Amino acid sequence: MAKLSTTELIDAFKELTLLELSEFVKEFETTFDVTAAAPAAVVAAGPVGAAPAAAEEQDEFDVVLESAGEKKIQVIKVVREVVSGLGLKEAKELVEAAPKALLEKVDKEAAEAAKEKLEAAGAKIAIK
Repeated sequence: MAKLSTTELIDAFKELTLLELSEFVKEFETTFDVTAAAPAAVVAAGPVGAAPAAAEEQDEFDVVLESAGEKKIQVIKVVREVVSGLGLKEAKELVEAAPKALLEKVDKEAAEAAKEKLEAAGAKIAIK
């Protein structure tokens, strides 16, 4: 098997859908017995009695589909509209895999707009 350069691998990953990439990560983790999860953040303790730093205002949000509700077909249609590049099959699989993140690291306006559309179709949505 010919070795692929990092650039070639990145280009190949860019062509995958989110579901295909997710399946690849799971297979990679299983094959190599590793995890792709981000390492836990290490919190450094300040001096005793120091005031805690003000929490930074969150500017990136994840839109999570909690459940499709009773109007599953309507929700699938809206998921295809909200999540770019999804085919009917991928959208259906995503809806059936609920709870599942639909959008990750989007701004507040995009997260709220997606939530409104999905809830109007009957889905239960959480923004994290």
